[in-house]
Amino acid sequence: MAASAREADGEPPTFLTLKKGTIISQLEYPGPGMETAANNSSAKVSVIMPTYMTAHLIARALDSVLGQTFRDFEIVVVNDGSPDTQELEKVLAPYLDRIVYIKQPNKRAAGARNTAIHRARGEYLAFLDSDDHWLPEHLASQMQLFDQDPALDLVYSNGMVDTPESSREFMDSCPTHGEATFEALVTERCHVAVSTVVVRKQALERAGLFDQSLPRCDDYDMWLRAAFWGAKMGYSRKVQARFDAVRPNALSLSNIKMIEAQWQILEKAIKTLPLSPSQKKLVAQKASEIQGLFLREQGKAHLDEGRVKEAVEFFSQSNTQFPTPKVKALLLGLKVAPGATRKLMDLAKRMRSRETA
Repeated sequence: MAASAREADGEPPTFLTLKKGTIISQLEYPGPGMETAANNSSAKVSVIMPTYMTAHLIARALDSVLGQTFRDFEIVVVNDGSPDTQELEKVLAPYLDRIVYIKQPNKRAAGARNTAIHRARGEYLAFLDSDDHWLPEHLASQMQLFDQDPALDLVYSNGMVDTPESSREFMDSCPTHGEATFEALVTERCHVAVSTVVVRKQALERAGLFDQSLPRCDDYDMWLRAAFWGAKMGYSRKVQARFDAVRPNALSLSNIKMIEAQWQILEKAIKTLPLSPSQKKLVAQKASEIQGLFLREQGKAHLDEGRVKEAVEFFSQSNTQFPTPKVKALLLGLKVAPGATRKLMDLAKRMRSRETA
């Protein structure tokens, strides 16, 4: 569902030829093969696909792109210094005449996406993480939104989040309501799934592309900045993609780190964007709320490990930062009857797990 967090590297990317069985340290256009816009310098859409430790999944992602009913595209695959490169290139061998393949030292997800964007020839960019895949009408549906409203700069859609236990619609747990604006992204009234996004290339260039200093949630930061600098956003509630939520290196597995990243991105927005007074107040309020949530999750993690004293400290900080009745009740319970409170929390956690299964 998302690329994993890795250490950045400052070395330049290596561009490989797209001719089967050859590797040359220069960029060449694809040779003859399946008729797609990858063989056409005037591709309308550039599909951006970073890959890191997904050799076992990327064929499914590529097949889903090649199976699109909308055909005017090229595919740019960026191997972001992946340890499974040998296996990956074996998997990619049958596709090399239909993709642009770039290999570079590790620059994390943001750096891989930026490398692909710099190489992209399309007016539009369509993002697909290599562990996710599209349904056949995805690109056609997204491009239709641009046709219906030429003022749009970025569109996204619904998708299915797949785990071993169940599948659920992305917008059921991460809803979108009303107009997708900067304020809506800040307050989480709207949520954007990166592997459904199609965006005008110039809209991201105007906002400064992905921030390569961020270890995670670089996509959320990108959409925030794009919206702030005027990108008009639209969306579809139609399920158009499937997301793998359980890959071992997937960022989504680390809830605490994701919350921390969101909080830091909001703090970054306050420091780096010329926000209006009302926008600054809104972002600061949300940052405070997310910081409180981060501290609360830290408290829960310590409590799960039996470190009650440290848990109480984190819950107290959370209650100071963003007080809620639940945290207040939890603090009281841990002070009066810590054993019983831990048992109640364990029971509540198991019940929530059953509900989401």
